[in-house]
Amino acid sequence: MQTIYQIINTKSALKDIANVFLRWSMIGVDLEADSMYHFREKVCLLQMATKRINVIIDPLQISDLSMLKPIFANHRVKKVFHGADYDVRSLYRDFKIEINNLFDTQLAAMFLGLKETGLEAVIKERFNVTLEKKYQRKDWSRRPLTLEMLAYAANDVSYLIPLAENFENELRKKGRLQWVREECDCLSKVRPVQNNLNPLFLNFKGSGRLAPRDLAVLEGLLQYRKKIAAQKDKPLFKIFRNQSLMTLAIEKPIHKKKLEKTKALSPKQIGMYGVDVIETIKRALILPDKKLPVYPRKKAPLLKRAVPKRLKALKAWRNAKARALVIDPAVLFNRTLLNAIAVENPRHIQALGKIAEIKNWQKNEFGQEIISVLRKVN
Repeated sequence: MQTIYQIINTKSALKDIANVFLRWSMIGVDLEADSMYHFREKVCLLQMATKRINVIIDPLQISDLSMLKPIFANHRVKKVFHGADYDVRSLYRDFKIEINNLFDTQLAAMFLGLKETGLEAVIKERFNVTLEKKYQRKDWSRRPLTLEMLAYAANDVSYLIPLAENFENELRKKGRLQWVREECDCLSKVRPVQNNLNPLFLNFKGSGRLAPRDLAVLEGLLQYRKKIAAQKDKPLFKIFRNQSLMTLAIEKPIHKKKLEKTKALSPKQIGMYGVDVIETIKRALILPDKKLPVYPRKKAPLLKRAVPKRLKALKAWRNAKARALVIDPAVLFNRTLLNAIAVENPRHIQALGKIAEIKNWQKNEFGQEIISVLRKVN
């Protein structure tokens, strides 16, 4: 299907289209960013579509998108995304845009029990249309964009409204529409992680297994990578991959020959960064023991003997219920929530509702069954 779209790259055009969008009750929204190509990622395109209008807004030419805030904040206008978590965070990070009345078609697909929930898969399943995905990893910060890239961007968003209508009808028939609405409301409130002074290794997979000296080396290398990435305006993985840094933290080479022997870095990387990498490792190796970082570990609370029995019973109930509903068990109740319920052991609905992780739809729909399962265990 050839999508007809309009490019919005001036403030006056943005003002005009913003006024038009406020007249519609449902808008499909998507965006393209440049996280694969730059240190600080940014929104490079914002696509918005109704049943009759499809526009591509260029925030690299219109830096102020505040005129769109009333649309996204308006409770009457439903904003349809697919996999909204990243988009919600990005729109708030770059433009302080807050979203009310969000509907996520990926969440809807999950609550309908679809096995594949990516946009390409659900469009194929529902409309027998194959979306072109070859431009997904392109550098959207480059200008001018090709006509093919613009067409790709416009095409994706054009299916969101019919997809949302399709899913809403099916969810309503299954009695799950309110479940998805509540989940979408929570999703609309996610925000980007703020800069903090915590060690970088806390967000590095596998660092919890390292000894303090290894952690010191890893933290030094992570800080060095971040500095170089910022200077070169490149994403972190294009400086050093995570596995390379893990190898260096464990091997701790302090000479060029040893560095080469680890095969953690390519000859080109060694030529560019080898001296600094070795110096970074040496500095970590001479740190006094009392200054070495220690991976923070939460002390597991002492659990009553009945807790594992409760958890086992809750899992068995959850899995049987999920099979009956043809839905992923983790979508129904994830492990964290089941653990919290098993520990708290609520004896009535009011107590169940006080568990922070539980949603209203879970409490209202399944609360009595949960209480019944717990009573049988004790």
